[in-house]
Amino acid sequence: MGKRYILFVFLTIVLSHAFGQSASQHKKVIVITTDGLRWQEVFKGLDTSILKMKSFQKGDSAAAAEKFGGLNDEERRKKLMPFFWSTIAKNGEIHGNRTKGSNVDNANPYWFSYPGYSEILTGQVDTAVNSNEYKANPNTNFFEYLNSLPFYKNKVAAYGAWDAFKRILNEKRAGFPVINGNQIDSSLLKDSDMKFLSKIMAESYQPFGKDETLDVFIKFQALHYLKTKKPNALYLSMGETDELAHAGNYPAYLNAIHTFDKLLKEIYNFVATDPEYKGNTVILITTDHGRGDVNKMQWTSHGSKIAGSHQIWYAMMGAGVLPMGEVTKNEQVYQKELIHKVAALMSLPFTSVKKD
Repeated sequence: MGKRYILFVFLTIVLSHAFGQSASQHKKVIVITTDGLRWQEVFKGLDTSILKMKSFQKGDSAAAAEKFGGLNDEERRKKLMPFFWSTIAKNGEIHGNRTKGSNVDNANPYWFSYPGYSEILTGQVDTAVNSNEYKANPNTNFFEYLNSLPFYKNKVAAYGAWDAFKRILNEKRAGFPVINGNQIDSSLLKDSDMKFLSKIMAESYQPFGKDETLDVFIKFQALHYLKTKKPNALYLSMGETDELAHAGNYPAYLNAIHTFDKLLKEIYNFVATDPEYKGNTVILITTDHGRGDVNKMQWTSHGSKIAGSHQIWYAMMGAGVLPMGEVTKNEQVYQKELIHKVAALMSLPFTSVKKD
């Protein structure tokens, strides 16, 4: 009886560990980025000093002031991003308010898009990745790693407004669909709703040219895919916050931020109520780079020559994420750490390797 009991206890421990590990590794994940959204607007809301500059008052600046203005940072930011500063602030964690000691930065030395997205998705810095026109990324990414695991295999997808994501995520090598820009994979056109969405996109005015589509098309395509295909891992990247900032259109930039906040709400509401995702999904929200602020005229720009454009932010919510709200302690976090924080919550040992 003693030997049988010992064997029983041993098997119980082993099986409990195995099942517990399996359960923890079966978390779903959604990573959402919006291009070049400054931490200043995230934490302070509308910047009145920029809105007052005539060169940036394209559109209706008075309407923007009325819609997003307020007496202090907290009031302005909540008007600009109401979901972010209510639900995420209550249930998740938000990092990057430098005025309160929370510093989040690019580790890469370039401070523009391809290197930033590569840093986010591979969890490391390759200084050879130094151009937005860079070839297919030789560094393996987190979603590629997930696609190699049984639970995630063929249940991974990425949607991006910018057409560089097929290179950033190295779609051919990674083996999962990367839908970006004005391109639609033929396999998705078998879905009548996706076919309709792609037709509307193809026949609509594209102000950013053939390389980048409007966020609304990526939003509806990704949401449709999320609700019908139920991927275990999804990456979604929006682009209007960067395009409209480069154009110097501050009211439109603010509206793009407000619209991005609505997207976050839609995704969260689905994930929080769908039985397959509820309580079992990790969500990371961040940006690829910051923008100028020391010289207010440089808020439209970024890159290594623009002071402060390495300064970013991030938020997390979902399974395993503590409800810390806005972090006000002194900290230094780098962009390359973010996907490893996600991997840790999923109990997965991800490391990027160079293959090409």
